Amino acid sequence: MSQYKHLLSPGKLGPIDLRNRIILSPMGDNFSDPDGYCTEQMQAYYEARAAGGAGLIIMGVVSIAFPHGTAEPFQCAISDDKYIPGLAKLAERVHKHGAKVAMQIQHAGKVAARDLSEGRDLWVPSIPRMTKNNIMSSLTQEELGKFISSQRRDSNPVIRVMDKNDIAQMVEWFAAAAERAEKAGFDGVEIHAAHNYIIAGFLSPYHNQRDDEYGGSFENRVRFLREVMQAVRARVSPTFGVWVRIDAYEMHTEGGITLEEAKKVAQIADEDGMHAIAVSAYATITRGSAFTDAPLVQKPAGYLDWAAQIKSVVNTSVIALGRIEPDVGDKAIAAGQCDFIAMGRKLLADPELPNKLIAGKPETIRPCIYCYVCVSQIFINERIKCAANPFTGQEFQKVILPATQNKHVAIIGGGPAGMEAARIARQRGHKVTLIERSNRLGGTLFFAALAYPENGVLLDNLTAQVKALDIDIRYNTAATAELLSSLHADQVFVATGAKRDAPSIPGAEMKHVWSGDELRRLMTGDRADEIAKNKLSLTQRTMMKAGSLSGATNSRDALQGLSKLWMPLGKKVVIVGGGLVGLELAEFLIERGRHVTVLEPSPSLGAELSIVRRWRVLDNLSDHNVAMLTHCEVTSIDKNQVNYQDKDGQQHSVAADSVVLAVGASPDHSLATSLNQQGFNAISIGDCDTLGYIEGALRSGTNAALSL
Repeated sequence: MSQYKHLLSPGKLGPIDLRNRIILSPMGDNFSDPDGYCTEQMQAYYEARAAGGAGLIIMGVVSIAFPHGTAEPFQCAISDDKYIPGLAKLAERVHKHGAKVAMQIQHAGKVAARDLSEGRDLWVPSIPRMTKNNIMSSLTQEELGKFISSQRRDSNPVIRVMDKNDIAQMVEWFAAAAERAEKAGFDGVEIHAAHNYIIAGFLSPYHNQRDDEYGGSFENRVRFLREVMQAVRARVSPTFGVWVRIDAYEMHTEGGITLEEAKKVAQIADEDGMHAIAVSAYATITRGSAFTDAPLVQKPAGYLDWAAQIKSVVNTSVIALGRIEPDVGDKAIAAGQCDFIAMGRKLLADPELPNKLIAGKPETIRPCIYCYVCVSQIFINERIKCAANPFTGQEFQKVILPATQNKHVAIIGGGPAGMEAARIARQRGHKVTLIERSNRLGGTLFFAALAYPENGVLLDNLTAQVKALDIDIRYNTAATAELLSSLHADQVFVATGAKRDAPSIPGAEMKHVWSGDELRRLMTGDRADEIAKNKLSLTQRTMMKAGSLSGATNSRDALQGLSKLWMPLGKKVVIVGGGLVGLELAEFLIERGRHVTVLEPSPSLGAELSIVRRWRVLDNLSDHNVAMLTHCEVTSIDKNQVNYQDKDGQQHSVAADSVVLAVGASPDHSLATSLNQQGFNAISIGDCDTLGYIEGALRSGTNAALSL
């Protein structure tokens, strides 16, 4: 605990006494029912994070005027007394674990997706400025059918520029919502004045084009927020916490909110009795990756400096947020840059993060891998989930309980599915033998971590958790029938990954053509000799051997560095296949100075990537001038080029020194089938059952272990 003594110390957020300074940041979750009621799923989700040790739980985006002004299809409501009983149950469940609970009260204004889709007026401070973006072009046909904004009834929504009566009504909605929150047993509310929602629209000099007392000057633009803050404070007791979330910047928005104005807003909020300022940001979404500048930041501690600057001009508490690691947050509190740290995605990945810090076991914290699966769900009208934590959103039905009958479980394959199955099975009391053909755990996740380093933190966590348990790990071992017979295993899980058959393309057998699996094995030292002798020259084999002897192939950092000096690929690389593997490999190669072209046979790129992560990858590749072509059927590979046919049947070619085939992966039930024929009770899990990559592997391993 001493390592995080500031983060874990008690804190006082206005009248609220918190056991530590870790806050569950409010995030939309889509866990309510269609009528806005708080569900068992929602209650269990928040209770799990309270039980995990957070000091304060903040429910995300609770609607003050439901169904009006809702931004999500399954958004929770606080617009009527009928919602109080369900919310009161949630508050009670949070409180019994020693945490405090608040709700973020919100009206979405011009981005109220349900108003748009259900034909209601969009309430706005002034006529919205139209901004072009490319976000829809990268969606699959299935996603387009589910995408929130594609559900609109007509193409001409009714825009309602709020008059003074509307403004008075909006102020009353906020005040009444806070009053109901207190009646429901909540400890406080966060007024959402950021992220392009209704209050932010009034604050923004870019979006607010009014010419009355609510527009123009800073004093006029802040008037609506002041009325909301004052009305809320007047309706709740002095022991009830009230604070506000603001944007430090409107990024990519010429003439938008700046830090200097944000400081002035914070000072006014302080003067009007707000117990804290939560410092966030927003970006005009001109292209998808802007969403990961703000409000969901990719850059570590991306807003911390802004929080520190706002802290320097107010007396009230400041809540910092935006991908802040525990050690960074602890130092920020110690330095007086902020008072509390809000974590969203981190507490989706591991609700037990605070408890694990308290116990002095930070290495056991399941990390967020910033894959954006969680928020991408909202865009397609689904409940949130977490790729790294299959229990997120399933707390009401997935629980790790002791087994009623202990078994001996043999698991073949030490990738994510195998490790997760081994971990949970052992926690439930089963005896576990984990059989791995190579000399390390991780499977294809080791190579995936080279392409996307965030995956490496997950690999370290999975490995540490498995090694910390009493699990018999057998490295460099083939899973033969003789071995399984000697183990007397009651259950066998086969987690050996997908099969990757080379496509039948003329020329695919040439030495400069690599399958993704061959490249992975060569780079990571997984039975690399048999690849090297067929693919590499003597000089190249010598360099590869030197890397192996130096230990580089056992160290991701060393391999990252080595791969920037040498790889068995020429300057011009064509990747056949623009799915997850192909696009992440393209990112890996452009960082190593290669000129890359991606040829994808289907209409869509990166379909296996979550929407927001896909936006990032495609924008990054586009910025590096990577040609990404769809509807391309490769017809042949020559020594210096790849020949392909487009959707119109036209023939084309692209120069290539090296070719990587990132296609052909499919489930592989052959080992499980063979073992069952020999009398073993074998089940395929992970990619050898269904292609699901990291998210699917962890979910599959979890479900298998829970089914025992």
